[in-house]
Amino acid sequence: MSIDTVIAEIDAEIARLQQAQTLLAGLQGRTSTAPTKKPAKRKLSAASREKIAAAQRKRWAKAKKVVKPALAKAAKEAAPSAKKPRMSAAVRKRIAAAQKKRWAAINAAKDAAKKVPAKKVVKKVSAKKAAPAKPQKTPVAKAKKAVVKKAVAAKRAAPKKAPAAKAKKAASENTTPAATEAATS
Repeated sequence: MSIDTVIAEIDAEIARLQQAQTLLAGLQGRTSTAPTKKPAKRKLSAASREKIAAAQRKRWAKAKKVVKPALAKAAKEAAPSAKKPRMSAAVRKRIAAAQKKRWAAINAAKDAAKKVPAKKVVKKVSAKKAAPAKPQKTPVAKAKKAVVKKAVAAKRAAPKKAPAAKAKKAASENTTPAATEAATS
């Protein structure tokens, strides 16, 4: 068999399978078996893109309340703006005086805290009468304590015997000397 005949048979098989697929798709109500393609991107002209950009800039300017000076003058002339209510000079002076008074009180409290040191409780004890907080250990007491520590450490470090070894030792202690002699001979 040559390669050309194999390729021709494969193409025939593919065509047969596609016909079967179309037939079955028609029974299910589908009209097309081809996968749907994504629509191609629209291509805009440079003029269209510029129009869209200008509209977006206008929206941003409106959102930020930034208006070109020429448009601002026209807007002021078109509609008279309402004046904001403002505080009188007397009210501002009263508020400033009250705030200064508050800060003066805060600073005075801080200064007072710095000037008054915390009370320290100090016992006055003469050097001769003062007893040491802990009694001084004599060399003999230190030596005794060292011996006790070594004994405790040795006890902890000693290997523990297995239960079977303990049982053997107990059995050998319970037997009589004559029995041990007979067993060894």
